[in-house]
Amino acid sequence: MPNPFCHIELNTTDLDKAKSFYGDLFDWNLQDMPMPGGTYTLIDAGSGDGPGCGGGMMSHPVEGVPSHWLSYILVDDLDETVKKAESLGAKVACPRMEVPEMGWFAVLQGPTGEHFAVWESAKKG
Repeated sequence: MPNPFCHIELNTTDLDKAKSFYGDLFDWNLQDMPMPGGTYTLIDAGSGDGPGCGGGMMSHPVEGVPSHWLSYILVDDLDETVKKAESLGAKVACPRMEVPEMGWFAVLQGPTGEHFAVWESAKKG
């Protein structure tokens, strides 16, 4: 399938509470990693693909926005996808950002108000 969902991330107002709840509820293995401005928690949901295969959790980067899950969609060319999305009525909520040695993402708002992220992996193929 072209452009599959590739990652899901919880942006939460209470990271410790979320880690306790989801870790206990689903028996997920959670691994904290330092990141600028805080901690990113990788979710290993047991699929065998290694840490982060299920997604991640972090303290919400935008003050006043409620906790929510954000889905990431894999694309071949982030910049072209963002341009095409804008031409179809999307707005850029967070412009291109790099995750060192992993790839790049942008967060978009679709024409009906929903938010989603697009991800271009640094590792091709």
